[in-house]
Amino acid sequence: QMQLVESGGGSVQAGGSLSLSCAGSGGAFGAMAWFRQAPGKEREFVASISRATLTRYADSVKGRFAISRDYTKNSVYLVMNSLQSQDTGVYYCAAAHFSAAGVAQTPFRADEYDYWGRGTQVTVSS
Repeated sequence: QMQLVESGGGSVQAGGSLSLSCAGSGGAFGAMAWFRQAPGKEREFVASISRATLTRYADSVKGRFAISRDYTKNSVYLVMNSLQSQDTGVYYCAAAHFSAAGVAQTPFRADEYDYWGRGTQVTVSS
């Protein structure tokens, strides 16, 4: 059974940094990504990384966040710098089925992902 488990959330003051981790198990994944959901808002794309380590970022986090992955650990990471109150929310890890044809894809729509973690809370206070 494919599973994703996030860790690393917490509370930080504006301008600070946090790192999130997502450990996968049960098989190989294709693209992996981070989404977030603020209270009262829809889930939104944050960043994705392809099997070929190509990356894509939401405009709101470009230059501040960095996504990476470790194939040996079947994991994906998100380093978040210069955090702002608008970054507050529950952060979800997502992964797509592995596909040899899609090794360079960096999907940004939630419906393109097949597996989801339960989320980890990030709170940024101003």
